[in-house]
Amino acid sequence: MFRGIHGFDWDEGNRDKCRKHGVAIATIEALFRTSQLLVQQDVANSKAETRFKAIGKTAGGRSIFVVFTFRDRDGLRLIRPVSARHMHNKEIAAYEKENP
Repeated sequence: MFRGIHGFDWDEGNRDKCRKHGVAIATIEALFRTSQLLVQQDVANSKAETRFKAIGKTAGGRSIFVVFTFRDRDGLRLIRPVSARHMHNKEIAAYEKENP
């Protein structure tokens, strides 16, 4: 996991949004524990808070796209997933072309 991160910040809002797209909470958390995760700042959607985009593969090989931010709670730094979904074939092809 990222250095200095102590866990995840979940509530009904972000849980429901991730589940809506068919991505389980356990899958998202496992994705952040892999060293194969590509992370970039989401400049276009960082108006109210700094957001990031993460792309990675599940243990089963399925590509996942996650938007997240960081939250500080009780002195701990947490990852707060905003949304997650499975990637479409065009997105996967573009990602693999940019990241051989």
